[in-house]
Amino acid sequence: MTVLRIALSEFIGMFIDDGSLATLCLILILAIAGAVEFLAVPPLAGAVLLLLGCLAILLYSVRRAVKR
Repeated sequence: MTVLRIALSEFIGMFIDDGSLATLCLILILAIAGAVEFLAVPPLAGAVLLLLGCLAILLYSVRRAVKR
C-alpha cells in the first residue's frame, strides 16, 4: 500500500509541482473567462490579461522558489 501511495504521489508531482502555482492559474483562468463571458470584456483583451497574469504568477512562483 505504501508503494502505491508513493507512486501516486510521484505521478501527481510530475504535473503539479507547486500547488499554489496551479491554484492561482486556475483562479486566473476562471476570473478572465467570467469577465469575457459576463462583463463583455473583448476576447483579445482577455487573452492579453491571461498572458500577463500567467507571467506574473510564474514570476511570483520563481521568486518564492529562490527564497527557499
